[in-house]
Amino acid sequence: MRKVTYSMGVSLDGYIVGPDGGFDWTAPDAEVFRFWIDEIREVGVHLLGRRLYETMLYWETADQEASLDDAELEWAALWNPLPKVVFSTTLSAVQGNARLASGGLAEEIERLRAEPGEGDIAIGGATLAAEAAASGLIDEYRAVVYPVLVGGGIPFFPRHERRVDLELAETRTFGSGVVYLRYRVAS
Repeated sequence: MRKVTYSMGVSLDGYIVGPDGGFDWTAPDAEVFRFWIDEIREVGVHLLGRRLYETMLYWETADQEASLDDAELEWAALWNPLPKVVFSTTLSAVQGNARLASGGLAEEIERLRAEPGEGDIAIGGATLAAEAAASGLIDEYRAVVYPVLVGGGIPFFPRHERRVDLELAETRTFGSGVVYLRYRVAS
């Protein structure tokens, strides 16, 4: 069965964006960007909330910019054809290889798990991940921890009143001080 993974950049104090909505501190250096490229290769479909979808729209046409380096072109070549499902109550249409979710998150994940297909079901966006976590649908949490304290904002981990035991599956430390932590939900 396909795994459901939640992977995002996070500040050391646990936020994916700061109190002002900014996340410029997550701009990856070359080594971390290479990691993200390698990670996206393992994804078969990406589930996104509206805010992350709108942020990632940049990549729909980025490959037409002369200023992109080889790694950025490689990312765009992987990201653009990747099937995406967008969960939004305000969007009426989406672009590229994306579709609006027609049902709820749990139903969508159940349907995707039942379909033949390779690669993980990745969730992006804290609100969407919180909904999946509350339903016990996330199999792995993958935090790319940046050495910064932002003091508030949108938390990486959902605030729900349930304990989730995790097993450390992998760690990696980058030269920039960024640390990758991959945890499996304990069975």
